[in-house]
Amino acid sequence: MATVRRAGWFVVLAVAMAGWMGVLGSLRGVAEAGIIASHLSETAGRSEDLASIQSFLENKVVVQKLVDYGVSPEEAMAKVRGMNAQDLHRLASLTDRAAAGADDGIGLLIGIAVLIILIIVILKLMHKEVVIR
Repeated sequence: MATVRRAGWFVVLAVAMAGWMGVLGSLRGVAEAGIIASHLSETAGRSEDLASIQSFLENKVVVQKLVDYGVSPEEAMAKVRGMNAQDLHRLASLTDRAAAGADDGIGLLIGIAVLIILIIVILKLMHKEVVIR
């Protein structure tokens, strides 16, 4: 009988959360649509892509990796300038993704902290004692 009473709060919480998700799901957001140009102007797109790649190549980590592979940053930039517009745009989009992923580990630290807190909460709910010495 005691386990049924302890499990009762879980059922109430689950029903409350399902109701709250139903309320949030019924709210409608605003959807916006637009037209994306299929072709960029050659000079504007190329200069933006070159600037993006150049800023990426100036990163300390990238410079070190280039030196480790035996390529100087000047040689790499010369190769980039010789690329056609399509390859240059593809490389610029890849460098944007790589730069977005390099957040100095802040996201990783936050993720680990949330995971530790979640484990502690689960252990507390299971009536286990957490002792940190």
